[in-house]
Amino acid sequence: MTETAVAAVGEPRMLIDGRLVEAESGRSFANVNPATEDVIGEVTDAAAPDMERAIAAARRAFDQTTWSTDHALRRHCLEQLHAGLAAAREELRAALVAESGSPVALTYIIQIDKPIDDLGWWAQLAGAYAYESELGESTFLGSRHRRVLRREPLGVVGAITPWNYPLYLNLAKLAPALASGNTVVLKPAPDTPWSATLIGRIIAETTDIPAGVVNIVTSSDHQVGEVLTGDPRVDMISFTGSTVTGRRVMARAAQTVKKVFLELGGKSANIVLDDADLAATLSAAPLSVCTHGGQGCAMTTRLLLPRSRYAEGVEILGEGFAHVPYGDPTDPGILQGPQISERQRQRVLGYIDKGRAEGATLACGGGRPTHLSRGYFVEPTLFVDVDPHSTIAREEIFGPVLAVIPFEDDDDAVRVANDSMYGLSGAVTSASQERALAVARRLRTGTVAVNGGMWLGVDAPFGGYKQSGVGRENGVLGFEEYLEVKTLALPAG
Repeated sequence: MTETAVAAVGEPRMLIDGRLVEAESGRSFANVNPATEDVIGEVTDAAAPDMERAIAAARRAFDQTTWSTDHALRRHCLEQLHAGLAAAREELRAALVAESGSPVALTYIIQIDKPIDDLGWWAQLAGAYAYESELGESTFLGSRHRRVLRREPLGVVGAITPWNYPLYLNLAKLAPALASGNTVVLKPAPDTPWSATLIGRIIAETTDIPAGVVNIVTSSDHQVGEVLTGDPRVDMISFTGSTVTGRRVMARAAQTVKKVFLELGGKSANIVLDDADLAATLSAAPLSVCTHGGQGCAMTTRLLLPRSRYAEGVEILGEGFAHVPYGDPTDPGILQGPQISERQRQRVLGYIDKGRAEGATLACGGGRPTHLSRGYFVEPTLFVDVDPHSTIAREEIFGPVLAVIPFEDDDDAVRVANDSMYGLSGAVTSASQERALAVARRLRTGTVAVNGGMWLGVDAPFGGYKQSGVGRENGVLGFEEYLEVKTLALPAG
């Protein structure tokens, strides 16, 4: 491993009520580098009483400070956080690569640089957003009435985040929740705690964010996050993770009728139409599925090829998968690192076994790499001749595995793509942009890349149809997820 990973240093303490603290129990848990299987540090291991303290602090900060009403203060504090994170950029980069196994190349895009830079957008929105607007006059029983639409923060937000893009997702929840005037309790994934605790340290040491406005609670126990979902002092749950866990979060939140934002799983389809340039289009498919070990909810893990050009497409894909570089995530030339844990690797290998058992053709990969003795790696894996009703075509694998499915015509491609419980993302490629757009408009999914277009951006709402989630993250719509709506009526003067 290179110096980047070896030198990684994290923050072992969590942030509660403005202070960096240990768990009341004094317990800690190990942070493990998935590329080496080495313990890289210890992090405080919170239990339910610690989470209770964090919720109480967030509730008090919302109810008893001016945070919810002082838009200028919020903008000022978010600008400070932006500056603090930017100054610690290289420290964050080393820590994230070491604890998540993310290829360092990704940190210059979505993992580190982009979410830090996006904070400037959220800071500006905190002060510029029109929290009140005129709805227009109405007449009722002969009298004229002026109506004002007002938006106000919800209150205490419980944010629960996963391990695949930890800093990005921590900030994607913290930034709009704080910018809109809420207080937050963040429960990060135990696999990537430093990507949260370092934010906590920067908040405590470099910003004027009032005590209790942000609380970050680390724990090896997933049940500690459930304290948030059931506590009546918490007004909203913002969760990113699997659909299975999302259902549980939704059910628990229903007991106190909380608002929920859910960004869940996906099994997105990449449709390549019969007039597309296959060589150009399919050259990117292996890396788009294998990048970061395939650990991305919006990845297009189903590839739909026209039957008339199926053999040609499969040959191009086989050559591409055979040459995907993978290994040490600190190597700038690597885009596929390890799975996050041994448990996740076994899950991925289990799906590969199921694909074989259900009759798909394993064209490439399918096992543990023989040249890497340490780390939770899986070979880049290509399945062809996949039945669209088989397990590997319907369930989210979250690994470097592509399922290739043939289709007859445009209508058949749309039918296969939409025949899924998910609806997070997708892609369509054609020599005709008009034809590609016509197909894209028929897909029941939250985002679609048309002829290589990229939708990712802090101003672009992201989320899914069907069981891929509820609500949207990013953009003004993502900001408004954290706001209540109030209608005020006054006599018209």
